[in-house]
Amino acid sequence: MTAITTPRDKYNAVWLIFFILGLGTLLPWNFFMTATMYFTTRLKEPTTELPPNQTWNGTSEGVDTRSVLESKFNNVMTLCAMVPLLIFTCLNSFLHQRIPQKLRITGSLIVILVVFLLTAVLVKVDMAPLSFFTITMIKIVCINFCLGLFGLAGILPASYTTPIMSGQGLAGTFAAFSMICALASGSALQDSAFGYFITACVVILLAILAYVALPKMEFFQHYVQNNGSAHSADEENKMDLLKKDSAAEKQTENETTVSVFSIFKKIWVMALSVCFIFTVTIGTFPAVTVDVKSTVADGGAWATYFIPVSCFLLFNVMDWAGRSLTAVCMVPGKDSIWLPVLVGLRVVFIPLFMLCNVQPRSYLPVWFHHDAWYIIFMIFFSFSNGYLASLCMCFGPKKVAQHEAETAGAIMAFFLSLGLALGAAFSFLFRAIV
Repeated sequence: MTAITTPRDKYNAVWLIFFILGLGTLLPWNFFMTATMYFTTRLKEPTTELPPNQTWNGTSEGVDTRSVLESKFNNVMTLCAMVPLLIFTCLNSFLHQRIPQKLRITGSLIVILVVFLLTAVLVKVDMAPLSFFTITMIKIVCINFCLGLFGLAGILPASYTTPIMSGQGLAGTFAAFSMICALASGSALQDSAFGYFITACVVILLAILAYVALPKMEFFQHYVQNNGSAHSADEENKMDLLKKDSAAEKQTENETTVSVFSIFKKIWVMALSVCFIFTVTIGTFPAVTVDVKSTVADGGAWATYFIPVSCFLLFNVMDWAGRSLTAVCMVPGKDSIWLPVLVGLRVVFIPLFMLCNVQPRSYLPVWFHHDAWYIIFMIFFSFSNGYLASLCMCFGPKKVAQHEAETAGAIMAFFLSLGLALGAAFSFLFRAIV
């Protein structure tokens, strides 16, 4: 019997498709998050008189002049994004074998495309602040369907999780850079926002086309067929054992799906690690980090660009760098104790950002006044987020058998989403105690 030769990924086409899918699936959320200035501007009360030294996110020199909808927008936006994502990912962990993969992914991308077309149209429509806030939150819920990409990548070599993580990192960088360009252009905020959302529509459409092309790739077909063969062989072995077991054992063993809980026992360290990583990250970014004020700028250009550059752009560039590094370096290894230790040490970033010049503040003192401290913290915070999260997502499906890899990937995606939801919930607390 001749061994089956693994075909080459010609022109790295499958790698590029996963990169585009990663970019397309996270770009919508990043465009909502980095367009905060547009959303909060539309949430201002018509009668509110704002002082001349107002900053880009609506506060001025320690005094909160924002309306309730403005001040809570970042927290509620994060919560409305992460809780639905958790729910859909949880359902995917258990139902991904019953719902066709093509329907899950293509359907989700089409829904996101429709939502962004609607968002672009609503840029030109005048609405009351409360109505606009409500519709915006409903749209954020809609774009956070679980797409199951990590389960899809789980059947391929570990290196094919990296393009998804890298593409998602680029999504944030691209969105932040677009916002900075819009500020530099001096164009009207409404026109800039319209450009944001139309750009997102184009990228999502590209992701749909990329996914349609994926099954035609010989490299991808090889791993899909092998995954199916391994699963069939496992079922045949199971049936052979059933013939020797008692009638009661027959009913228990004759299952067509892999046990989610038995797989979780093999990957629980990776799963809890990725959950903790994103709990820390979303708990502080952007709810706390976006309210840090520059102590160096004095009403000049740096005051305008401080948060867009030091918060959004820097975070996404370093996060992308961390995710991409796993393509060439995967240290510590999947069985090393140092991986969960490094993950746990990230908790230190919560008090570090709280003790920066977050304004307005009520309880904690400012220990780190200079902008340089904030920038240094942001570099390590974002790089560690991207690198450690990417390691965990790569290692999770590789700690189980080949036919269990897709289920393991779905479980990892669930715990990633759980971390996002917990971070969104804790963000209210972290911002309130500053």
